[in-house]
Amino acid sequence: MLFGEKIKELRNLAEMSQQELANQTGLSLRSIQNYESNQRYPKDVAILNKLCVALSTTIEELMKEEDNFIVEAASKYGARGKKDAKLLVEELGGLFAGGELGEEDKDKVFRAITEMYWKAKDNNKKYTPKKYKKNSEPNE
Repeated sequence: MLFGEKIKELRNLAEMSQQELANQTGLSLRSIQNYESNQRYPKDVAILNKLCVALSTTIEELMKEEDNFIVEAASKYGARGKKDAKLLVEELGGLFAGGELGEEDKDKVFRAITEMYWKAKDNNKKYTPKKYKKNSEPNE
């Protein structure tokens, strides 16, 4: 079940409208609608925590490992990291479609690939020119 479907299911079980969930979490109605339609993911863990409290659930129950990977990539590397992570998850989904791998093996492959992704991101930081680094000192 996708992240948005879980949000919607839990909200309906709690007999809440989208507006009521938005009010309880301090988010906009549009944000809730975007989450439920799987158009967007929360930007950070604080928003996830608000949703979990309002829906009486945990982050682990709310998100699959793939969803968590996308949110983590977004918080570490911004919009581009999120886009890359989402593309990676979609391509992996296509790789597994119609395959013979069991769920446990799929999880192992996904973990290995995400681990390589994080290492590649960290390795690429070494080659980023100073003028593009966030914490670089101003040129004199």
